[in-house]
Amino acid sequence: MATSTEAAQETSVSLPAGVTANLNGRMLAVKGKLGEASKNFDKINVNISVSGNKIVLSPFSKKKKDNVIINTVTSILNNMVTGVTKGYTYKVKVVYAHFPITVKTKGKQVLVENFVGERSPRVSDIVGDCKVTVEGDDVIVKGVSVEDVGQTAANIEQATKIKRKDQRVFLDGLYIYHKEKGS
Repeated sequence: MATSTEAAQETSVSLPAGVTANLNGRMLAVKGKLGEASKNFDKINVNISVSGNKIVLSPFSKKKKDNVIINTVTSILNNMVTGVTKGYTYKVKVVYAHFPITVKTKGKQVLVENFVGERSPRVSDIVGDCKVTVEGDDVIVKGVSVEDVGQTAANIEQATKIKRKDQRVFLDGLYIYHKEKGS
């Protein structure tokens, strides 16, 4: 059992070639060949510093609660590095039984028209710098931030949720069916 008298652990995340990190206050920006991903660490109890090609993490105190947050921050940083080197792609399938659904992008929004015969389109927001393209019955969401890509795909899926009907019978909608690291 860990006690509060144990030494605080210090961890470092090494950056691959071609990836740079910049720390401005508590805002960390990671740049790579595909773009830039940034994260605000104001609400996370961890000390962050950038030295050369490494990001050094250490907890605020010797408490177990502050020590275990290091693993979470390490995962966040690894996701940022993966995003700026390989990118993230989510694929959303358009499914309909009777009324043909059309999907369009307009600015920072995705419009789902003729959903179960509705006259007004269902609207979902594109989060961050994600790119949304429509290819046949697939909507492809790409970006460097896994949080932005995942939230954009979830917004599209939730915009077409069937309410006040049996969801086992009325299966129309847009559904996430593929998640991929790398473009």
